[in-house]
Amino acid sequence: MDLYREEILDHYKHPRNFGPLDGFDIKEADRNSSCGDSLEMGVKIKDGKIVDVKFTGVGCAISMASASMLTEMLKGKTIKQAAKIDDQAMLKRLGIPISLTRQKCATLGVAIWQKLTQK
Repeated sequence: MDLYREEILDHYKHPRNFGPLDGFDIKEADRNSSCGDSLEMGVKIKDGKIVDVKFTGVGCAISMASASMLTEMLKGKTIKQAAKIDDQAMLKRLGIPISLTRQKCATLGVAIWQKLTQK
């Protein structure tokens, strides 16, 4: 379990795919009203594949780390493959027990991804 905690801290301190969202095909944002975490995600798609994905925002370690992990999970996948990534997949990827109150933090990126897939 410590290995998972270390990975989460690493993603929080050194988020992957964090940065400006210029030139993306689709963008979406969401906010966790219970704690104030907010994220925006942009996705670039070519020939039905996710060729780039980035996010920006502010939040707790869990929301930022899970958004970072989610971008790694999405890159290179087809839209059909990526559509299978849901809250349960994200919680499993985090690899640690997440309390009910923190699950919204852990799945904020997934909520944004699901909004993007509906565009």
